[in-house]
Amino acid sequence: MTRAGPASPCINVCVLDAGKCCTGCGRTVVEIARWGRMSPDEQWAVLARLERARADVGRSDLSVAGAAKG
Repeated sequence: MTRAGPASPCINVCVLDAGKCCTGCGRTVVEIARWGRMSPDEQWAVLARLERARADVGRSDLSVAGAAKG
């Protein structure tokens, strides 16, 4: 059985940054445009990338906060 695709990560804050990524959901403009035509596996891969990116940002914020305390 094929795994179902996830819901779109769009949060209706559709503003692109200089790198052509949405500041709301974090997807690239290409990912946004292709979302409806992506396979479920591709959609899940995009969500996994977004989660890794959020975790990386959290780690960098923590290291900066730790350095400020140090």
